[in-house]
Parts: sequence; structure tokens; C-alpha cells
Amino acid sequence: MATPTSNRPLSPHLQVYKFIPTMAMSIIHRITGVALYFGTVLLAAWLVSAAMGKEAFDCVSWFLGSWLGLLIMFGYTWALVHHLLGGLRHFAWDFGHGLGKEFTTKMAIALPFVSVGITVVLWIIGLIAW
Repeated sequence: MATPTSNRPLSPHLQVYKFIPTMAMSIIHRITGVALYFGTVLLAAWLVSAAMGKEAFDCVSWFLGSWLGLLIMFGYTWALVHHLLGGLRHFAWDFGHGLGKEFTTKMAIALPFVSVGITVVLWIIGLIAW
């Protein structure tokens, strides 16, 4: 016996879609949003440790100054820059700019390189100023 929904076409699954750069940037934009949440918790812990006293601040500063802490902070900076650029791209789309297929693909391909480049420049400026 046929049900009313049995004649409906099936929704395409991930295996059907071709993996394209704009899809990758959409996924990475969501991942960087989650990473920003956890990185902000680390930033808040650093600020709370400053309010708790010298020993707590020194402990957190030691961790953030270690190779692992610096790697985490570099990743946090990259996530912040990448998410910001992705957000600006979406903001432009909200106004109807840059919606062509070729342009969106070029922007999706360029975004990781630009975000890494800006992150490296920010870290160089930060290290020079430190």
C-alpha cells in the first residue's frame, strides 16, 4: 500500500553534492565560530586570573606563553580573522554584492590564504611591539 509520502523524491545526501570551495568556507566559518567561543573562555580566564592576584596571573601567563599556549593563541587569532572576513563576505552578500558563482568561488579560495596572511602580519606586529 502506498503512503502519501512514498512518491516524494528523496532529499539529496552529502554523497550527492560535489564538495566546492564555498561549501568548505561555510563549514570552516561555523568551526571558527565554535573555536572563538572556547578561545574567549581562555581570554576570560586570563582576565579573571589578573583579578585573582599575581600567582594566578603568573600561572595563566606562563601557560599562554608556552609553545602550546602560543599555538592556541595563534589559532584563536586566525579563527578571529577568518570568521571576521567570512562575516564581511556575508555582509556584502546581504546587500546583493558578489553573488556571482565565479566570484564567490574565487573569494572562497582566497579567504584561507588572506586570513592566514593577515594573522601572520598581526603576530609579527605583536612580536615586534612586545
